Amino acid sequence: MIMEEYSPTTIALLLLRNLITSIFIFADKSLLNLSQKYKLLEIIRYLLVSSFLFFLRLIPSLFHSISQDYYNYPPKFENYNAPVPFSGGDSGISRALSQLLSIVGDIPVNSPKYQVVRSLAERLIDDNHRENVQSLDEINRVVLSAAFSRTLGRLEVAVVELGRDQVGDCGGGGGVVWGYGPVQYGLNRVFRVLRSVGEVVGGFGRDQQDAMNRPCKRSAQKVAAELLWLAQKMSACGFGGEAVRKWASASNLAWLALSAEPRLQGSLVKISTFLFNEAKELGVNETEEGKREQQRQTKVKMLLSWLPLLCRASNGVDVPVLSISEKAKLEKVLEETIDTMEEEEQEKVLSLWLHHFTDCPSSDWPNLHSSYARWYTASRKLLLLQ
Repeated sequence: MIMEEYSPTTIALLLLRNLITSIFIFADKSLLNLSQKYKLLEIIRYLLVSSFLFFLRLIPSLFHSISQDYYNYPPKFENYNAPVPFSGGDSGISRALSQLLSIVGDIPVNSPKYQVVRSLAERLIDDNHRENVQSLDEINRVVLSAAFSRTLGRLEVAVVELGRDQVGDCGGGGGVVWGYGPVQYGLNRVFRVLRSVGEVVGGFGRDQQDAMNRPCKRSAQKVAAELLWLAQKMSACGFGGEAVRKWASASNLAWLALSAEPRLQGSLVKISTFLFNEAKELGVNETEEGKREQQRQTKVKMLLSWLPLLCRASNGVDVPVLSISEKAKLEKVLEETIDTMEEEEQEKVLSLWLHHFTDCPSSDWPNLHSSYARWYTASRKLLLLQ
């Protein structure tokens, strides 16, 4: 997707604004604590706040331009007639399939053409797989893998866009926005107030902002659904392990997901559930020691990245994300995966699980108490033997 780039001037002004705002926030926080004791400092703080707001009023058009660039999503296309970048080999078949998957990502899900293009792409993938020819299987692998990576990147961008306005409770990310604890919570409250002032000064009203947020949410849900579909197609074609490795390495997205809105968290839980089940079989039939070790490390990364989301994600707004049987099945998969790890790796994973599981009292899943007890007993026996 070819996007309109921000101009260097806009980027520089945006960075300058963020720097000034950050300095102002920390300075105001210090003065706020001291002004409760000293009247003079309270007057100074009032003057600083007034001066800062006056500064914003001096540049309404500039602030408005920056706000439009900063919050507008998705970005505008620079050239609708530009060629779509291809990946997946030099053959016409690979280029055609790559183009179809790229278009699926660009068409709105409510468009009548969306299902037509997606069904066509799915039929071509299935036809290649049914032929049972190595060259066609390789085309499927390369093209689907590239599409999965591209969609994974788009999903991270969408989560970042949504996360700017999120201040969640325990069910929506443990009260975290870009970090943990009361300091981050307080900073985000200040940022929201300052941005609201800027929006009013720049003429960027609440109705306009809400209108932009709604497409962003729909876009994030669409991208997550397409990522799950791509993972399922990769699994059906026999290379689901590639999707597992890419998902396990998406630690930044996993961290951002902790503060995502509940419906999007539910979509990410579905993707994680599917790929955890895929990860269970990694390395089972592998004979080469080096590859077995690589597969084991992938499982460790998968747990360290996505186990916190399983502990903190809500059950959804209308219906549970997973059924009782699906939860029980995944718990068993997680336990079996943890049991294959070394002692230190089990300690890292189970310590992480215990922190997030207990830190969010409204969640009682996944229940890995049995794994924790087995690890503790085995570690105690090993210590006594030494």
